[in-house]
Amino acid sequence: MNNDTITLIANLALALSFVVGLVFGITQVRSAARDRRERLTLETIRNFQSREFAELIFFITNYKAFPPTWEQYQQIPAKEQIALIEFAQGMEHLGLLVADKFIDMDLIDKTLGSFVTTSWEKCKPMMLDARVKIQDPFLNEYFQWLAERIDKRMKEHPREPVYKTLKT
Repeated sequence: MNNDTITLIANLALALSFVVGLVFGITQVRSAARDRRERLTLETIRNFQSREFAELIFFITNYKAFPPTWEQYQQIPAKEQIALIEFAQGMEHLGLLVADKFIDMDLIDKTLGSFVTTSWEKCKPMMLDARVKIQDPFLNEYFQWLAERIDKRMKEHPREPVYKTLKT
């Protein structure tokens, strides 16, 4: 074997090892992204099943007098203010996770669905007023975005309940 043949074989081996390494690396990155998405999905579902979240759903569902303005919000008892903040932050976080594609919109549609839209409609007057009064145009932007996307999705592509569509 001459030097040219040995050099050619060595270069081919290097190129092949580079390609194999690149394919392996891409596979690992995709796998890690899928694992992260699955972990976030499971964590989100666990959070939906917590007593704290159930209490927030109960509070939002049964709260009769949502304050329509920032000033009226500041007049309600501190415990109620805190519950509204906690709920809004939770919905904001959820909207952010969906917008950044860390969790899928289908998950939210199947687990919370119209609750997101109805709760936004209850909070909306006060939230929009607060954006102006405290000069924060970004306040609950992802909550609003999520509610609007779910509302649009439910109107344009309503889904059948699983008990009607899933046959065992």
